[in-house]
Amino acid sequence: MKIAFLSAFYPYRGGIAQFNANLYKALEKGHQVKAFNFKRQYPSLLFPGKTQFVQPEDRAIHVPSEPVLDSVNPVSYHVTARKILKEEPDLLLLRYWMPFFAPSLGWVACKLRHQGCRVISIIDNLIPHERTIMDKPLSRWFLSQNDGCVAMSTAVRDDILALRTGIPHILRSHPLYDHFGTIQNTEEARARLGLERGRRTLLFFGFIRDYKGLDLLLEAFRDLGDTYQLVIAGECYGSFEKYEKLIARLPDPSSVKVFNRYISDEEVPLFFSAADVCVLPYRTATQSGISAMAYHFQVPVIVTPAGGLAEAVEGPGTGLVATGTDACSLAQTIRKFFTMERESFKENIRKEKEALTWERFAFDLTEFACRIKK
Repeated sequence: MKIAFLSAFYPYRGGIAQFNANLYKALEKGHQVKAFNFKRQYPSLLFPGKTQFVQPEDRAIHVPSEPVLDSVNPVSYHVTARKILKEEPDLLLLRYWMPFFAPSLGWVACKLRHQGCRVISIIDNLIPHERTIMDKPLSRWFLSQNDGCVAMSTAVRDDILALRTGIPHILRSHPLYDHFGTIQNTEEARARLGLERGRRTLLFFGFIRDYKGLDLLLEAFRDLGDTYQLVIAGECYGSFEKYEKLIARLPDPSSVKVFNRYISDEEVPLFFSAADVCVLPYRTATQSGISAMAYHFQVPVIVTPAGGLAEAVEGPGTGLVATGTDACSLAQTIRKFFTMERESFKENIRKEKEALTWERFAFDLTEFACRIKK
């Protein structure tokens, strides 16, 4: 099958580009794949972080791609569609993670579809965590330009069907990352991060945004006692001031180590190797690439019952789900975790690593594409 894959690839960094690179490598083992990239993903004024691009210290997967699509330049939509059509693909594969990209990706999809090319999108979020009045209309229109889609949680699948009833779809879990290197010695990792030996170590990892509930975790942490320590690792999108105030009010502020910056791929093993458990205290969620990273390093997770997080943890038994999305429930669940025998979590994680491969995801996606009738 000839596949045109339009999304964010190297030199863009972050979870979307990492996912796409891993999937591209799996797809090209059995198909002819060409990657088409953004020439401009976000205008600088709209990007909340420091940089969108890979830095020298990042261990990024370099996928050869053609940068053509400018998300805010309609002229580029025409150019992109024309260049993809020249390749005569059997399948246009897209990645959709926020309605901001509906006009650009949807326009290209519309043109390819009208020329007889199948169009399938992997949907991360149809309705973003920080919502606007245009989210549903844009996502509904985008879905109408697709022949089918792939959801990675039941929450996203339900959103898809709510906006376009009857669209062909499959539900497949997020594959597990395997490009971040190997597990390091726990005590050595903790020493390098300036952590105390012998303390129960919690990890909050990834971009810091309001919906991710770091404030809930800090409120829960206040009541855990002096046998715990917390590592916060990730770049804050917005002001970190409210979190600094919460940390300052803790009985022992030094028990929280903050790394408020983008964590390079090379550093990822250090943080997960130091952790006993990774905590995802999200207020809203669909699925999370952070849990896929944690499982690579055999680290169980504690999540809130938000979106698709619970099903990804409760079903396979790879961690614990809090009873509510609040600080009290989080604190109770964290305490419970450290009273349990944790080898069963790690054994279940090993089983997930065998099942959730990129090759399996690629096979299911292309098989689904072949079943769709034009």
